[in-house]
Amino acid sequence: MGNLKMREERISTMEQTALRVSRVSILVNLLLSAAKLAAGILAGSGAMVSDAVHSASDVFSTIIVMVGIHLSGKAADRRHPYGHERMECVAAILLAAVLAVTGAKIGFDGLRRILSGDYENLAVPGALALAAAVFSVAVKEWMYWYTRFYAKKINSGALMADAWHHRSDSLSSVGAFVGILGARSGYPVMDSAASVVICLFILKAAYDVFRDAIDKMVDTACDPELEQELREFVLVQQGVEGIDELRTRTFGSRIYVDVDIIADGGITLREAHGIAERVHSGIERRFEQVKHIMVHVNPA
Repeated sequence: MGNLKMREERISTMEQTALRVSRVSILVNLLLSAAKLAAGILAGSGAMVSDAVHSASDVFSTIIVMVGIHLSGKAADRRHPYGHERMECVAAILLAAVLAVTGAKIGFDGLRRILSGDYENLAVPGALALAAAVFSVAVKEWMYWYTRFYAKKINSGALMADAWHHRSDSLSSVGAFVGILGARSGYPVMDSAASVVICLFILKAAYDVFRDAIDKMVDTACDPELEQELREFVLVQQGVEGIDELRTRTFGSRIYVDVDIIADGGITLREAHGIAERVHSGIERRFEQVKHIMVHVNPA
């Protein structure tokens, strides 16, 4: 009962952390997208306007993340006896879709301007657009590392997806900077070409987010490094003489563990149960990302 209460408190703390980070993300993205849109319009830069649209899409994606994290933190019920952790994966998949659509739209608009062949009538962006691109790179890189830090801390796939959304925005701003600089150097088409490059960065980020979410939904084993840590931890527990088998599977951002331990065949059932209980409780305390452990005892 104590372990269950401790897990519930831990989930609540994780949710609060994720929502706090998301609120910061929404505020920063609203201010940044407004600033980039104004700079793009005033400086006549299509690349900067595209970059502003990308930042604005971050607001919507962060709201998706917040909803997903909130739903994943709901307690298990009769219809969902294993909890709702996979809702976080659903949020990440929706986020990947938003990224993909945004990237495709930006790329299509840039490609259409390039294929028009009317380069002489393309406007040359003003210096304000260059300054906005540099400012955007700095802000979005900070947001990437800020969100990534807390995503790793609470092991949140949806929050990590949002961090990569910030990174894709940072890379798109780098592309916008190069395009605007090229346009100001006498090659107006570079501004439109930058939009196409930005599109590729965004689509790559969408693919990475989607693949990670799918991996977590199909019971993929956790990292070999973590499995080795679990193995080493179990082997040093009192009464454990070896491990016959250890299996793990991801469930959203959490992990299920099944382990067959070896114990002295001459001990009583009560003693064997005590060893299994020590392994079970020890793993729950040591590895916060573990949601459930099944321990089976085999005689030596």
